[in-house]
Amino acid sequence: MSGTGQGFSRRDMLRFTGLAGVAAAFSSTLAACGGPASTNATGNKTDSITAVIGYGNNQTWDPLQTASAFSMAAMLHCYESLVEGDPITREPYAGLAKALPKDVNGTSLAFDIRDGAKWHDGQPVTADDVVFTYTRALDPKENVLVRTFLAGWLKEVKKTGDTSVEFVLAKPFPYALQRLQTVKIVPKHVFDGKWQDAVSGKVVGSGPYKVVEQAPLSHTRFEKFNEYNGPRPAVYKSMLWNSIVEASPRVAKISGAAPAAQIVENIPAANADQLQKDGRTVEFADGGNNLWLMFNTAHAPFDNKLVRQALHHAINKQKMIEVGLKGKGTAGTSFINPKMAASQPAANDFAYNPDKAKQLLQQAGVSNLKVTLSTTNTTLVADCVNVIKEGWDAIGVTTTLDTQDTKALFSKLDSGFDFQVVATTQNAEQFGNDPDLLIRYYYAGSGVAPKYAKWTGAEAQALLGLLDQATAQTDEAQRKPIIKQALDMIADQAVVYPMVFTQNGTAWDPKSISGVRAQGYPGINLNQAKPVV
Repeated sequence: MSGTGQGFSRRDMLRFTGLAGVAAAFSSTLAACGGPASTNATGNKTDSITAVIGYGNNQTWDPLQTASAFSMAAMLHCYESLVEGDPITREPYAGLAKALPKDVNGTSLAFDIRDGAKWHDGQPVTADDVVFTYTRALDPKENVLVRTFLAGWLKEVKKTGDTSVEFVLAKPFPYALQRLQTVKIVPKHVFDGKWQDAVSGKVVGSGPYKVVEQAPLSHTRFEKFNEYNGPRPAVYKSMLWNSIVEASPRVAKISGAAPAAQIVENIPAANADQLQKDGRTVEFADGGNNLWLMFNTAHAPFDNKLVRQALHHAINKQKMIEVGLKGKGTAGTSFINPKMAASQPAANDFAYNPDKAKQLLQQAGVSNLKVTLSTTNTTLVADCVNVIKEGWDAIGVTTTLDTQDTKALFSKLDSGFDFQVVATTQNAEQFGNDPDLLIRYYYAGSGVAPKYAKWTGAEAQALLGLLDQATAQTDEAQRKPIIKQALDMIADQAVVYPMVFTQNGTAWDPKSISGVRAQGYPGINLNQAKPVV
């Protein structure tokens, strides 16, 4: 997702999130905790907060590897990057660094570590820790997830003093301060040669909260780190985050007259009205979460862009939003959500047009087309795929649905499954919101387009070339028309392309908590939350 064309596949994502085997190795407790505690918070609500996350906490907690929604959200409260960012806008501010560099347009960035910064075990944060973290982050042999966001523009990080470092850039990079937000600094004395401890749930950061208990597939418990001296200190003495993947029990925690939790994310749209009647605040945020189609360009006739375009034009996106998303979504008129600042409308918006779909198939010389649509079995996808089938069947395309577990589908893809079309969801925004990242996540390196759709020819290289041209411009006004060309090319090729963008729902009790905002990507951020007294 950087200037090199690096990306990552679902195989990498499954490896990074540790879906296989991590739960067994996962520490059930940390620090001096004797065993799994209740999933209900104790104490008054000005001292403690109970939250519910709609994802498992049993995936990897390695800060440089994880794509787990739960652990990524938790790490924002426990670890720090040199540069932090607003959880919605990603506007940078000094985190572990004492200050932001004044000049970000050159090939050198200098940082001093915040005076008095300490790790959760009481040891001081040093330049050695920063160099240790970035050495691993940039190592092609380690090939950690965050390397995707750095390779090609960041050459090395050098120690210039006990608490100062220099970042040496291969070229000026306009999104440098945004990309550094993805790299959480870790203590060398804790994790050097012991990364399996991080995978299994050990957390030692410099952030406002420290993890004191891990109960896999149940909860994670935090306590205030009293020696934290950074810009956003902990407000609560303790936090309890419950992991509840199923929608009904998750919603139940924030329901009724006396809710068991103060805030719950991943709220289905169908539950919003009742929660509001219960007195909860419910907000839905637009972001990068999208339901997309991916075509196998090595399998005729899906190697023909006219066929891909036709199948998109046959889908009634507004019906999908109304029926499948209960109104909480946006049609994919561009590869990037039109509600995001990075988006620009594509020349081809794939408006619902069955007649045009038939004409395109005729132009491609394709008739009596039969399609097997491979889909994942999440509720969101299941609620939408019938709209796809209806649209395709209506233009004479015989459609068979092949639905399975997400991990099972991508394991098949990794094994070389000769699929025709895939429909599933993904969200790049939890890593960042600049257009280069949002595109490269899917189309560069070993992203889904080259990895699974087999789209690696001249057009693919031209797309990456446009992204390289754009990031070479330090002036946003000069970058924008180049990004527009890239978005138009992606829409024209329609190899991996969104049908709809889905909103993420968050509910909270306004009588007990303030200062929170709904996010357009999974998780919550409570670093600015306050109890209502």
